[in-house]
Amino acid sequence: MSLHEQDFAQHSKKINLNIWKRLVAYALNHKRALYTVLIINTLVAAGSILFPLLNKYAIDNFVEKNTTEGLILFSIIYVLLVLLQAWGVSVFVRCCGKLESHIAYDIRQQAFRKLQELSFSFFDKTAVGYLMARMVSDIGRLSDMIAWTLVDLSWVFFYIIGVIIAMLALNYKLALLVLVVAPPLVVVSFFFQRLILKHQREVRKVNSRITGAFNEGIMGAMTSKTLVRERANADEFQSLTGEMRHVSLRATKYSAIFIPMVMLLGSVGTALAVSQGGQLVMVMGLSFGTFAAYITYTMNLFDPIQQLAGSLAEMQIAQASAERVMGLLDTPCDIVDDDSVLEKYGDVFHPRRENWEDIRGDIEFDNVSFSYKDGEKVLEDFNLSVKAGETIALVGETGSGKSTIVNLVCRFYEPTQGRVLVDGRDYRERSQLWLQDRLGYVLQAPHLFSGTIRDNIRYGRRNATGQEVRQAARMVSAEDFILKLDRGYDTEVGEGGARLSTGEKQLISFARVVLADPRIFVLDEATSSIDTETEQLIQRAITEVLKGRTSFIVAHRLSTIRNAHRILVISRGKIVEMGNHGELIRRKRHYYNLYTTQFKEEASDKILG
Repeated sequence: MSLHEQDFAQHSKKINLNIWKRLVAYALNHKRALYTVLIINTLVAAGSILFPLLNKYAIDNFVEKNTTEGLILFSIIYVLLVLLQAWGVSVFVRCCGKLESHIAYDIRQQAFRKLQELSFSFFDKTAVGYLMARMVSDIGRLSDMIAWTLVDLSWVFFYIIGVIIAMLALNYKLALLVLVVAPPLVVVSFFFQRLILKHQREVRKVNSRITGAFNEGIMGAMTSKTLVRERANADEFQSLTGEMRHVSLRATKYSAIFIPMVMLLGSVGTALAVSQGGQLVMVMGLSFGTFAAYITYTMNLFDPIQQLAGSLAEMQIAQASAERVMGLLDTPCDIVDDDSVLEKYGDVFHPRRENWEDIRGDIEFDNVSFSYKDGEKVLEDFNLSVKAGETIALVGETGSGKSTIVNLVCRFYEPTQGRVLVDGRDYRERSQLWLQDRLGYVLQAPHLFSGTIRDNIRYGRRNATGQEVRQAARMVSAEDFILKLDRGYDTEVGEGGARLSTGEKQLISFARVVLADPRIFVLDEATSSIDTETEQLIQRAITEVLKGRTSFIVAHRLSTIRNAHRILVISRGKIVEMGNHGELIRRKRHYYNLYTTQFKEEASDKILG
């Protein structure tokens, strides 16, 4: 089941109280605001219950007796109660707003910290959009639900209980008669809320597909144009929007039935209060003030019951968000350092660098086997010994295991069996940060952060001076194009480096890694997406940068690895050929065939070009 399907499957689950207990714990971290809201809610509910009693007193003592004696004091008390209610609502809104902000802040901080702790394998298999939805919309919905809906339920609870007590105290017979309507109203409210919720899920499901269609239509506009897909796309989108209209109308139909039924039952309760209360006034001497209070209580009682049903339905909707967020926070790390390692070397947030040994750069694979969690075996009894300062190139068909090997070197994954040794010791005996702090990794598609070129290079070492930044750029031949830009090193790169070409982004990523001065260098097809001229610049940069460093190059263009100390031809997770460029060419086997085939293709492209 995909993540998308799991999301909608979660909507059908019943309310999980354990999830909500954990969420309420976030509110309890801010006891002052929470308790203030609960106290204010109690006072506001009490004030709402007092108003009909004050009206009863006014009718019985001023209207019935036709006197104004004590009216001034009564008016002052009434006005003070109104002001107290207004103040209470103001404090409630302010404290709930603070509570919502604090809860959202706490959960987002914890979730972001969790993302920093998770292994590379998690991000390798989890969509960015899925994580963004968890961090933004789901957490926002939860903080809103906890701060407003759950807290507001306390007002509903206090108010309903208070009204029932007040009605029973005034006249229990009339109260019991009026409350006969409450059970049917509760049943109807919960039944229709669940029914409406079911169809609203369908609306959201179709809406999600429409959003996806919008996204594909925009992102794939060029492909649609070249394949003349406009009419087909429009027909498919019309089908989706037609389905959206159908399910929306069905959800609206049930709402149109539910609201009049609630109004009908409320009117029945009010009618009972009026008819029976009127008889009690005429026959039993029930005061007009008590009668008026009953009418008010009856009319005001059914809205909170409906609100209670709606809030519980909203909780059920929000539970999917709750489970997704809690699921993210509970995600176990695939790679975890032992307690003894953490005690000596520290963790990612509290590194103990004073205990870190230097890295020479000797790497050894000792009978390493590796399988992904889906059961696919990539490496089996893989052995390789690399000396410090040696450059190793990995070539082979797609899926042969090249990237897996370098990911194991970087400890983004760990061997299923066997060991990876760094300087003669299993790298699990030291912390992940100890190794990865000494790594330089250049990807095929380099990522730049929003900001200036200077800032992006300085990501390699945040305390680097301006001179060191420029030196790193010069070392990889990046300064020539940087100085041609209007603002030089202060040029904004745009989101993801959108304002620069692929080659320019690659050169900046090289400079960033050079500035970090890593002992182990990894290039994962770093020149496969750039033009020949930029490749020559990067090739010179590689030759300069890799001097004295242990390096692994996953190569697409074989021309970039001619100077490697050893070239490994990988097939199905095994080394089928190994040697330097000259040796492998003379053998005329796997590497020779790959190299000559690519050379002919490049020559043909130049002729056609």
